Amino acid sequence: MLLKVVVLGLTTCASALNARSYRVDIPHHGEASSKIAQRTLPIFSPSGSLNISSLASDINSVISSSVQVTYTPRPTTINPTIAPYPTKSNGTSTSSAPLSTGTSESCAPYWLENIRHQGVASFNPNSDNYTVFRNVKEFGARGDGVTDDTAAIQKAVTQGNRCGPSQCESSTNTPALVYFPEGTYLISSSIIDYYYTQLIGNPNCLPTLLATSNFTGLGLIDGSPYLGTGTRPGRTGFGPTNTFFRQIRNLVLDMTNIPANVSATGVHWPTAQTTSLQNVVFKMSAANSTQHQGLFIEEGSGGFMTDLVFEGGNYGFNVGNQQFTTRNLTFNNVVTAINQLWDWGWTYSGVTINNCQVGLNVSAGGPSAVNVGSITLFDSEINNTPVGIITARTDNSEPAAAGSLYLENVKLNNVGVAVAGPNSTYLQGTAGSTVIAAWADGHRYLPEGPVEARGPIEPSKRPAELLDAAGKYYTRSKPQYGSLPLSSFLSTRDLGAAGDGVTDDTAALNAALLQAKAEGKILFVDAGFYKVTGTIYIPPGSKIVGEALASVILSAGEYFNDINNPKPVVQVAQPGEQGSIEWSDMFVSTQGQQKGAILIEYNLGTYDSTPAGMWDVHTRIGGFAGSGLQTEQCEKTPDTIITSANLVQECIAAYMSIHITKFAAGLYLENNWLWVADHDLDDARNNNTQITIYAGRGLHIESQRGQLWLWGTAVEHHVLYEYQFVDTRNVFMGQIQTETAYYQPNPDATIPFPPNPALNDPIFAPFTNGTGNNTASTASGWGLRIVRSNNILGYGVGLYSFFDNYSTACSAVGAGAVCQTRIFTIEGDRLSYDINIYNLNTVGATNMITRDNVDLASNVDNNSTFVDTINLFRIDGYGSPSESDDE
Repeated sequence: MLLKVVVLGLTTCASALNARSYRVDIPHHGEASSKIAQRTLPIFSPSGSLNISSLASDINSVISSSVQVTYTPRPTTINPTIAPYPTKSNGTSTSSAPLSTGTSESCAPYWLENIRHQGVASFNPNSDNYTVFRNVKEFGARGDGVTDDTAAIQKAVTQGNRCGPSQCESSTNTPALVYFPEGTYLISSSIIDYYYTQLIGNPNCLPTLLATSNFTGLGLIDGSPYLGTGTRPGRTGFGPTNTFFRQIRNLVLDMTNIPANVSATGVHWPTAQTTSLQNVVFKMSAANSTQHQGLFIEEGSGGFMTDLVFEGGNYGFNVGNQQFTTRNLTFNNVVTAINQLWDWGWTYSGVTINNCQVGLNVSAGGPSAVNVGSITLFDSEINNTPVGIITARTDNSEPAAAGSLYLENVKLNNVGVAVAGPNSTYLQGTAGSTVIAAWADGHRYLPEGPVEARGPIEPSKRPAELLDAAGKYYTRSKPQYGSLPLSSFLSTRDLGAAGDGVTDDTAALNAALLQAKAEGKILFVDAGFYKVTGTIYIPPGSKIVGEALASVILSAGEYFNDINNPKPVVQVAQPGEQGSIEWSDMFVSTQGQQKGAILIEYNLGTYDSTPAGMWDVHTRIGGFAGSGLQTEQCEKTPDTIITSANLVQECIAAYMSIHITKFAAGLYLENNWLWVADHDLDDARNNNTQITIYAGRGLHIESQRGQLWLWGTAVEHHVLYEYQFVDTRNVFMGQIQTETAYYQPNPDATIPFPPNPALNDPIFAPFTNGTGNNTASTASGWGLRIVRSNNILGYGVGLYSFFDNYSTACSAVGAGAVCQTRIFTIEGDRLSYDINIYNLNTVGATNMITRDNVDLASNVDNNSTFVDTINLFRIDGYGSPSESDDE
């Protein structure tokens, strides 16, 4: 991933907070940074503390210049003695509910703690002696609230020659699940997160990490510390856009012992794809002039977060990242609930803001240098808060398309100013209650444009099939099965699968799935690589959960190697079968040449029951130990013109990542990354060396019924396209993100996969430009292709093309976005209709939207931060232009 880096040039965590200005660089996977743009983010005071007095002055100025309002604080309706903790997730609830912290006597046992732990790191050089599951109490932690448990917890994280910050760029062969039983764990300094680590507590009574009054460090949990030594001195310990495969779940982070006037952070989280925070409570001081913040993110390329609660503090969110999907966030009594440092696109859904001073401050950089690309906020509410949203966007702000804001179904209760600009009120609030049906500020295409407009607009026509009982888009958190006993689970290793990356586990894994289904049990797939040489069949009614994001189904052999006769590695139901499944925390991958491998074929029709779900189910193709698709086999060759004759056939690694067939319906996807590796995660040089892997197609959806939700999904580096929707309908997208293959157009998308008419593959004419990058490619894969489809809704869409034959010159600021000519296409004339795209952000694409081979939107009309931004794009019923929208 490319990244907007916060380069601090300092060597300590304390110094990291002392910088007032940020320099923005754009490095990429496996390469040194390339200076492309500079912005100034006045976030910190010269003294190093968060500039709260300045912020307060700015807020008061906004309020006084915008509107005269009488603000009467109202008590929260929540019992002040009980935090509205996230839901105890048992796979059936879709909303938040209070959760008691409990005691050891009242806390229900959690199956994950007590199940036999026999997961393996299959390709670890010392796999027989490596431990995946680590209970912190087995490493000496007491959890009594008195003993300092810092060292014991850190030992649980680090043991086993693992991939540590500023030492190791990345690794897939040292995964760990660090488990916290119920209890209060006193810590005096940051718990330093390592690569490929899951920090998970008991969801039945959340364990607490309690900071001492003299706590030191940037975050109770520091996901990427600034260190003065090692391979990344003065920078985050891991490259933020390459920090994958990590989770934090089911914890309370308590900073209330730390004096209010001392800076404190709950989690420092500069991360990228395949990362998540879920079911976490942040407790901070609510005293006047508090310096506490819940979540701090300054860079990266995320990512997903859900079910978070913030109490007290100066900031709940203090965040900047390329893109993120965040939902079900609650902020109580925070000065500023969300402070947006920067972004390209950020999607917020299910946000509840209670008794704060400011809901969202998205004014970073000011009108002369807007740093926020776009914000999408919907199905949310702001209560008893003087200012809902502060923006820096004006009629003359720069960049012209930056600061794009889209609101839909946002309820206000006692909010004086709904949206405040730098010098006036853009949207008045109310002392009572009201609902913002839809309101937008930015560049509109309806479908022609751009029309620069600010104000109300007709809301989306939401298909009933995509909504919950309250009329909001359906959501469902990843099930953790906290209420189920250990007897409800079966283990794949107990049932005969080896998971060692060598043994053929095809028969054993299929038998385990059938047995679990027959007995009504949940199949626990112990950590390990399960090599398969034939299709794995998941029957309707299955429930499957992996361990440590390290449970991998690995295809191998000739069965999956016929490009003219592709076969599914995993088949979810057979065509025509109905029912539901739940599948979480696993990967599907390939080993070596696999020209005909469809990693997941999804046929299941779910009609009358709760939608089926796939949470944290990912595809990863190449670039890891055991794949046979690493630097030694597939290192990039940008100086060689690639043709069908000299293309490295051994690096053709997959036919398609996921195929949702015409038979499928009723599928909920959350935090899924379909990644064709652009660099070697287990590079012996510790350099993230770039590699060239060929996989034909990304996510292909042709469900005739649809009813599909894509929350926080990303698809990257396939040959023909990343997302393709054909003859489908009723599809919700919450911040999708793509990257075009770095090697294109050398070769271009015409090789090595011949077009398959049965799959409605796009047709490209060959592009001839040698190994140069002075002309935009006309034959690079589509980021998003929609064909003869309707009721497609995208709330945040990021389509990125950073490279031309491994050079980023084509995407540099001022280069003219010449990596590829087109990136988003809608085809089928009037058979493609009711399409709503909010906050489209593109990189490196000359034309941002194409309809039936006619370009509708050019990048030059929509320059934003590093991206180009369109606030909203609509095609209404039966392909006709929008006529009812206010301008």
